[in-house]
Amino acid sequence: MAIERVRSKLAKTEVLMRHAELRDLIPETRKFSRSALSDMLDRYGMVYVKPDKGTYGLGVIRVERKPDGYLARIDTRSHRYGSIDSLYDGLRRLKRKRTYIVQRGIHLLKHRGRRFDIRVMVQMSPRGEWEATGIIGRLAHPRKIVTNYHSGGTPMSFHTLMRSHLDAGRRKAFASELRRLGVEVARQLQKRWPGMKEIGLDVGIDTSLKPWILEVNTSPDPFIFRKLKDKSVFRKIYRYAAAYGRFGKKSRISRTRPRRAARRRAAR
Repeated sequence: MAIERVRSKLAKTEVLMRHAELRDLIPETRKFSRSALSDMLDRYGMVYVKPDKGTYGLGVIRVERKPDGYLARIDTRSHRYGSIDSLYDGLRRLKRKRTYIVQRGIHLLKHRGRRFDIRVMVQMSPRGEWEATGIIGRLAHPRKIVTNYHSGGTPMSFHTLMRSHLDAGRRKAFASELRRLGVEVARQLQKRWPGMKEIGLDVGIDTSLKPWILEVNTSPDPFIFRKLKDKSVFRKIYRYAAAYGRFGKKSRISRTRPRRAARRRAAR
């Protein structure tokens, strides 16, 4: 069976929201609209506006409510707006005709003044069981709002990034909990998409040390794990991926596949 991929963030969020435990760990996520933007900025003060089917952090916009209006940041550029109407119009121009979502912003932990999140690699083992095979941190570029490696982020050891926030024993326990969470997410998504063989779970940790499910990538990059000092992690990830055909024929894309033009835009 070909590996099943799902591009739509809304579709994946909808399935995860059916799971009682996972529901509490998912930031509120709504389809982009003026009312969603206004309501969520009033409630949270900061949101991320993302392409529903984007990759590599491309097109992601961070919006904050300020005393004198709103500040929107995309890549390294900033835009200021005096009202919710001008903000909404400005974001509509930035997103063009693509489907976007609005997600509650999480104030992430920092390492040396830079935000970071965690990627948990979860794969179907040769025995046919879900297994968390790797965990790695992603440190944001100092001038960017996203942590993605392809957008200038730096892959780093989970323990290095968490050292100033947790002692060794608590770091080990926290990493184990993230691995368990990754397996639970994979199992839940597999109920809807049985051909799924791998996921990359992106977890944001807020200042109270609560983990949040920011995004689930069903075509995760295994090669960032080569950056870890422990090379056995990547070797295992690669071995599992090869076993279920990751590097063979093109895997099947689910019916949430975007149009060809949207794929070309995401790849730029």
